Amino acid sequence: MRASTLTRLLLGLAVPFVISVQAQAQDQLNAYAIMPEKFSSLLVDAFTQKTGIKVNFVRLASGEALAKLIAEKNNPQVDVLLGGPADTYEAGIKEGVFAPYDGDASGIPSQYRSPQNLWFGVGLNPLIFMTNEDFISNNKIHAPESWQDLLDPVYKNGLQMADARTSGTATERIFALVKLYGEDGAFDYQKKLNANVQLYTKSGQGGALPIATGQAASGIFYLVDALDILNQGYPVVITYPQEGTTYGIECVGMINGGKNAEAAKKFMDWATSVDFANVMVEKQINFVPLHKDVKFDNPVLDISNVKFLEADAAWKGQKRKEYVDRWVKEVIQ
Repeated sequence: MRASTLTRLLLGLAVPFVISVQAQAQDQLNAYAIMPEKFSSLLVDAFTQKTGIKVNFVRLASGEALAKLIAEKNNPQVDVLLGGPADTYEAGIKEGVFAPYDGDASGIPSQYRSPQNLWFGVGLNPLIFMTNEDFISNNKIHAPESWQDLLDPVYKNGLQMADARTSGTATERIFALVKLYGEDGAFDYQKKLNANVQLYTKSGQGGALPIATGQAASGIFYLVDALDILNQGYPVVITYPQEGTTYGIECVGMINGGKNAEAAKKFMDWATSVDFANVMVEKQINFVPLHKDVKFDNPVLDISNVKFLEADAAWKGQKRKEYVDRWVKEVIQ
């Protein structure tokens, strides 16, 4: 066989192989997930069933995910970020981490998405108090209904809540207190609160199970983590602070320079659709769904009587690092 004929034959064999590899590459997606792992699993499985695209994800706390995305921005290791509060995304925008999504996300109200289409809200997640029911009964007290209640000596060494260096739940706690008491007042409050804290956990949900099992008394959590514990049948009470609380906007976003861009766009198409919202409702992923066409009747997701302290996502993103640094310097050191 002449060399030129052999070369043509080999090239002919190579072309379908290259096409096959390229097609395979587009049939997978890599993600960091800030949303709790079991919820992330349910959602990515539903996406795979719908599209055939396999999703490989690593669950990280919001601070960890943001740090990795920034460190990797010149060589992104993932294509999308699933879950986490909008302030995490806003902080990432300043670092050039996210890419705009230009698909149809008209079902997501404009106040719950980035003006530049760099993140999209999929659910609201109010900040709440969760307290062990036996602790309440044994100490003959009522469940906390005020931020000031958690300063009561009855909670000394009894509170568990998230560490602001790693958790979006913890930064949300700081934002709520700043909106309520002003900056100096918020940090004065947290110094007093620290006297009652048994442990700061890496993730927002980290203290939930110890409270559920009576190893701790109470803490400040996002609603979705508390409802997960309640739905498992543990004796806990969920209450809202009467002075007001803030909420996280649980988001999704596409990573700038991700290696599976077409698969990432398909994921964003799905994540901003009513199908995604319906999966959240059906699987009891208890964020308050944001898609305008979703229907739900779970009374625990009714937040119409909750007093909210409005805190703009861009402001949160701008202040996030400053407040975390101040919390470390003034509260826990």
